[in-house]
Amino acid sequence: MQLSQNLPQKFQNKAGEVQTHHLKLLQYEQSTAATSPSPSAAASSPILSSSVSTFSSASQTKHDLTVSAQQLHHPNLPASFHQPTTVIIRKDIHSFNFSDLELPVERPTASAHFIRNGQLLHDLYQRSVTGTPKPPTTELDDIFISVKTTKSYHDSRLALIVKTWFQLAKDQTWFFTDTNDPYFEEKTNGHLINTNCSQGHFRKALCCKMSAELDVFLESGKKWFCHFDDDNYVNVPRLVKLLDEYSPSVDWYLGKPSISSPLEIHLDSKNTSLNKKITFWFATGGAGFCLSRALTLKMLPIAGGGKFISIGDKIRFPDDVTMGFIIEHLLKVPLTVVDNFHSHLEPMEFIRPDTFQDQVSFSYALMKNQWNVIKIDGFDLKADPRRFYSLHCKLFPYFSYCPHR
Repeated sequence: MQLSQNLPQKFQNKAGEVQTHHLKLLQYEQSTAATSPSPSAAASSPILSSSVSTFSSASQTKHDLTVSAQQLHHPNLPASFHQPTTVIIRKDIHSFNFSDLELPVERPTASAHFIRNGQLLHDLYQRSVTGTPKPPTTELDDIFISVKTTKSYHDSRLALIVKTWFQLAKDQTWFFTDTNDPYFEEKTNGHLINTNCSQGHFRKALCCKMSAELDVFLESGKKWFCHFDDDNYVNVPRLVKLLDEYSPSVDWYLGKPSISSPLEIHLDSKNTSLNKKITFWFATGGAGFCLSRALTLKMLPIAGGGKFISIGDKIRFPDDVTMGFIIEHLLKVPLTVVDNFHSHLEPMEFIRPDTFQDQVSFSYALMKNQWNVIKIDGFDLKADPRRFYSLHCKLFPYFSYCPHR
């Protein structure tokens, strides 16, 4: 969703707030030690603002970080590849070696992100002209939908999903959590998986669950792996329609960035021969993303069987950034931007109600005592502050709890 510079000032301010919020989330793990922090420690770690900042010397024990200020616009525009890069500089006291991860493949140019889409359009045109059979049709049962959650959100976020969009994809949706919960194991028809990962919202716990999601998908034999967070509403029919436009036998990384330029990581160690500068896009997990089976099979020897966690430990970034690192940097598969994915890191009120049926995912967040939610009529705000029930009834009014229309 493109954010125009001509928007009213209050909208520009809100857009800036959510962009700054994401940059803070992206950085919060970087000041921690190699051991897993507690949730409280993660919450109190030093974080950067969206302007050019540098940690004080007291917070440089392990590494220094610098993030450039970003101009807020949508990254799907070709001009965004020429914008300033989000830069993270890390100075490690120990040598950093990627030799066990690197693959001898040249990095594609930024234009590859758009060439891939152009190839798809050309292929669709050729089929319409020549009558070549369409690639295998994607149906709901071809999709493995995984939702990452945690114990403290079972009675709020998980319950909301189970009562709404989960009812449209009961057999295809699996919830990955960190505790046993007999109540929701029954409510989800046995689709609640205890990963035994740590509880909390910090890097090791997030990467542990993503690793479990990937491994279970690989065993499922499904054509598509789609990850969402427990604050996402998934428009299931629209998701199926989207994936039907792509072939699962081709490498596809479908999602939406939450920053306006590629992430650039400088890895600077005492051994100058190991210095690295890595630039890549990543799809934010808060909006959801989908991977084709062809791509995940290429990931298998690199990230399967728990290796995803090891890579997250090496680069010390959360799960969605680690996923982008593996796919874009190691496998050289560019992210294909799909605007129909939405996270709470963008102002939800900008999504027009007349386009709700065209969107794949929605989200919500409580920021500065104010809800960042879609604007929609329906249930009372006290009864439905996240607006998921109202959205669900607008899209699927036949559910029993929806008002009669």
